Amino acid sequence: MIRLFLRDFEKIVCAILFLGMTALGFVNVAVRYGTSMSFAASEELLLNGMLLLTVFGAALAARRGEHLAVTLVHDSLPRVLWMPVFLISVGLSVWLLLLSVQFSWDAVMNLRRNGMRSYALGIPAWYYQAAMPFAFSLVILRYLQHAWEVGRAGRATGEGPPNV
Repeated sequence: MIRLFLRDFEKIVCAILFLGMTALGFVNVAVRYGTSMSFAASEELLLNGMLLLTVFGAALAARRGEHLAVTLVHDSLPRVLWMPVFLISVGLSVWLLLLSVQFSWDAVMNLRRNGMRSYALGIPAWYYQAAMPFAFSLVILRYLQHAWEVGRAGRATGEGPPNV
């Protein structure tokens, strides 16, 4: 059970976020049309939910190898150059994601230091951002898992791995 949870963590998070956002949007529409009022915090919650859904969805895509990839150069390389270029692209991708982890951590710490509060609910704004460094770290982990599998497959067959 724990292994399933760890393997599918981002799927579970995305499903919970999506269901929660759908329910919140429905409640907001029902309240707005039923009472001529609106649930003011729904915009704030939905916006931040979308941000989290995007990053956890990126982790899911990275694990499956369905992330954005430009393969024009990669597909035209001879086999002997494939693995070095693959390793360089993995290194650069991980570096960019590490910068995202650092930036999002700094943003959380800045929001925490300055005491900024959300506009609708009045809760500390860093609550919404707290999951971002973790989510970007998960994208790194899932990307490295996929790269490891692709690299192993490429070495085993003697060919370049499939599109990464």
